[in-house]
Amino acid sequence: MDEPELFRQGGFRLAQRLFVDGDIRGDERQVARIREFAQVQDRLADEVVAWMAQQPKGRGRELFEEALNGGEATGPLKDFFDQVDAKPYWVDDERLERGAKAITRAGLLGLFPLGDMSLMGGYLASRATKSLVGTGEIEHKATRRLVETAAWWIDVTTPGALKHGGKGYAAALRIRLVHAHVRAAMNRRDDWDYAAWDRPVNQVQTAGTLLLFSLVYVFGTQLLGLRYSARERGDILHLWRYIGWLMGVDDELLPTSEEDAWRLLWLLAATEFIPDDDSKRLAKALIQANAAVGEGRGAVGKVLSHVSVAVHSSISRLVLGKTNADFLGLPNDPVAQAAIVAVAGVNFAAETVRRFIPGATALQERIGEAGRRGYVKRLEKIFAPDTTYAQHMRAA
Repeated sequence: MDEPELFRQGGFRLAQRLFVDGDIRGDERQVARIREFAQVQDRLADEVVAWMAQQPKGRGRELFEEALNGGEATGPLKDFFDQVDAKPYWVDDERLERGAKAITRAGLLGLFPLGDMSLMGGYLASRATKSLVGTGEIEHKATRRLVETAAWWIDVTTPGALKHGGKGYAAALRIRLVHAHVRAAMNRRDDWDYAAWDRPVNQVQTAGTLLLFSLVYVFGTQLLGLRYSARERGDILHLWRYIGWLMGVDDELLPTSEEDAWRLLWLLAATEFIPDDDSKRLAKALIQANAAVGEGRGAVGKVLSHVSVAVHSSISRLVLGKTNADFLGLPNDPVAQAAIVAVAGVNFAAETVRRFIPGATALQERIGEAGRRGYVKRLEKIFAPDTTYAQHMRAA
């Protein structure tokens, strides 16, 4: 099969040469199998949402929250929690902890791959964007959604947060329910084009989201100069494998290794990363969200806005490649791109030193954790993000 556009240029072409062992290209049978999952949704979560719709207004969500906190559940809600409470045999708590610590070590630097690579790159998957555009939330409230995504990401990647009843455990299940609400809303639309767009928020799309937050995150932070051991990379993917399982991703689509993850990303790039005009609209909204950092700050604010857009767009360009970046309408600033490469070089040098100094890794983990906690507190003060996602369930 021909190389998909995502792997022909930019950061992913480099990754295939530097970070990938062996041939990750898929064949026609694998493509056909992946495409079957585009018609599969999440039966247990969808049945919960259908059941919630039959309850008095607001009561269904209250019962879900009660069950989430250890209360008694009945009917579809019981089936749902029986499944998620049955921890898979392959989950290794020590690996979860090590993976979370490796992510935490990046501190706020980890937010750059999250927005500039994972979210912006995800907009290239045009079928997946249809649900985002359909709700209107991601385009018209891009800044708030970006903030809530960052807060959710911090919740699920904090060490110890995925323990039963933990904050990350609850966040993963709540967002799974949001996806089910969006599916129900899109399935009610008369204009949903199943032939062109597949099932809304299907298994392929949720698996793709999982890869953007796991494999692309690891690769993206490496491009920015961070260094991980092979064990750390595997532990991060193990962490996200469990998060994906909690979010209802089919076992067949949960990568068990780094090579698995790269092969799945290749297949998704070949079948899903087909951008269209909606991709451009969402990219524009994200650029405007990056520019919002300077709002209300006068002349200084204009400079901040320009720098913010230049930096974020440059990171996206270096990863996604010229063709994809041009299609999405990302500004092309060679000076900013050179600065990003220079900063990555400095980070790489510092990371190399860290690996040889006893105690430096543990210190960096504490610094990263403090930075993330401070960031969440600032978000709560400015945006008051809804960590129960109730408003998104109502919007859907």
